[in-house]
Parts: sequence; C-alpha cells; structure tokens
Amino acid sequence: MPLRFGWDAPTPLPYRLGVASGNPLLQLPTVPADLDRVEAALRAAVTAEDPFLTQVASHLITAGGKRGRPAFAIGAAATAAATMAPVHDDVITGSVSVELVHLGSLYHDDVMDEATTRRTVESVNAKWGNLQAILAGDFLLARASEIAASLGTEVAGLLAATIGRLCEGQVRELQDTYNVGRTEANYLSSIEGKTASLFATACRVGAIVGDLPRPEIDALTEFGLRFGMAFQIVDDILDVTATDEQLGKPAGHDLVEGVYTLPVIRTLSEGADDLAALLGGPLEDEQLDQARALVRANGSVAESLETAGEYARSAIASLDPLPHATAAVQLGEAAQHLLAGVQAAA
Repeated sequence: MPLRFGWDAPTPLPYRLGVASGNPLLQLPTVPADLDRVEAALRAAVTAEDPFLTQVASHLITAGGKRGRPAFAIGAAATAAATMAPVHDDVITGSVSVELVHLGSLYHDDVMDEATTRRTVESVNAKWGNLQAILAGDFLLARASEIAASLGTEVAGLLAATIGRLCEGQVRELQDTYNVGRTEANYLSSIEGKTASLFATACRVGAIVGDLPRPEIDALTEFGLRFGMAFQIVDDILDVTATDEQLGKPAGHDLVEGVYTLPVIRTLSEGADDLAALLGGPLEDEQLDQARALVRANGSVAESLETAGEYARSAIASLDPLPHATAAVQLGEAAQHLLAGVQAAA
C-alpha cells in the first residue's frame, strides 16, 4: 500500500522546532531509548588509551547533537517490524559508525572554515588547534571504519565508499569557492556527495543490519539520498533567510566563505548584476546584508524551496514499496516535517 502524506499545507514551525528538533521519528515509542543506547556507545567508541585524545575526540559528542543520522538508521531497521520494539544491537553499532563519520567530517569542516564554535561550544580547532582537530577527526573516521568492519564486509565497504563520496563532494565545493559562475549541476553534485550520501548510507546500514529484503534496502537507500538533498537545500535556504538567533550560528556564512548555494546561483542566473558585483570575494558586514537582501527579493528562495519539496516528495515516493509499518510512515513524516520547519524562516 503506498504511503501518502498531506503535502498541500504543512504546518509552519519555528526553525529550532521544525528543522533542528522535533523529528517525527522521535515519536516512535522505542526510538528515544534506542538513541540513548547510541549515545552511550558513541562515548565508549571514542575512548582512547590517551586521555587527551579521548577528551578531544569526545568534545562534540558531549556537546550534544540531533543524532539525525542514527535516528534514520534505526527507523530504517524498524520498518521491518509490524510493532515497534527496541532494535538489535547491530543496528545501534551501525548507527554509531555512521554518526562517527559525520562527527569526523565536522572536525575537518571546522578546520577548513576556520570556525570558532560548533553546537554552541568552542570548536575543536579553536580550543586545541588545527593539527589536533585534524588528527581527532581522523581518529573518529578510523573508529567508524573499525566498528563498521565488525558488521561485515558489505557495511565496511559501504562506509569506506561513503567517506570517499564526502571528500569528493567537499572538493567539488572548494573548486567553486567565490565562483559566481558556479552551475546548478555542480552544486547538486557537491551536496549529493557531502551531505546526501551519508543520509543514504545511514538508511542503508540500518536496513542491511536489520535484515530487510534487498528491494526494501534499495528503497530506503533512495529515500535517504533524496531526503539528504532536500535537507541540504533547506539548510542553504536558511543561510540567506534566517537570523543568527534562529540558526544558532552566524547567518550568511556560506556567502562569506564564497560558497554560492542554490538560491544564490538562481538569482545570479537571472542576470542579477548588482549581486554579481558584490560577490566573487570576501564580504564586509554591510555587503553581506545587501547580498542576502538581493537573494531574498527576487523569488529564488521560493523556487529553491520548491526544489527541496520535489526532493522530499520523491523521498516519500521511494517508500512506496515498503510495508505500511509505523516506522515507514514516520520516515515519510520526517521528510514533510523538514519543509514545514523552513516555511516560517523562508
């Protein structure tokens, strides 16, 4: 039976409730407890012989986080169950391996961005230095790979390939830094690698270790990929529409760093010479405000939101082959919830 959701009128929510929290997967009765198991396993996974390495590697774990990718892995595994029950330990293990890849990538991202904060705390690079952040990020990726190997060669190979895709996506983005001629195709290719691939892997790992039939594994993988595309586009829209307070971080960061995302690319493609004159290099505060205002004014935000909606709707359609289980319904609701949250800020 195909899964159907009410797309015509999603309820707008504040950013922190709509995107950063309130994931419908958390409404599943066993998921919060399963995520507590993930949290404990994460802390154990980054314990090293050297106390300093343990401190650095656990810094962002203790800072908290949404644990969205583990929630998707757990949700994917749970689609096999007619009634909700705690997932098998292997699902928790797979969820931890995926989250460690995400955390390791954040350590490296903050070095590249020269970020000073992450999750409302001082970033690792700001607190201890770039070398320490890079090595700790490498340690997290190594632990992720070791843990994935305990689940078999398919999961180990999948995680290794995903780390490669993350790097490829990030490199594509770096190649277009401050490039006002960045194409939409290059942008979409970049975010598929740097963001969507890990959502796809989270769902696939959960489905594999949950012992789902192969067609359902593939359907959940496609769901994760398409959700990840919508997720990144929404995040990029918020960078030009939301306030510092709504985001919990400086708004317009991508523009400052020369990362021109979908709403910016579409504004430029429509011949916005005034915006093009501002971009192409670092921005002062006044120039940033002008650039964000120009992007918000020409309709590209609404167009970009519709593109995110297309990806989210296709993510839901990917779930049609699955049984009409509670977890499958909530995965679909998570895709709708993503867009509902951005409506208030866009």
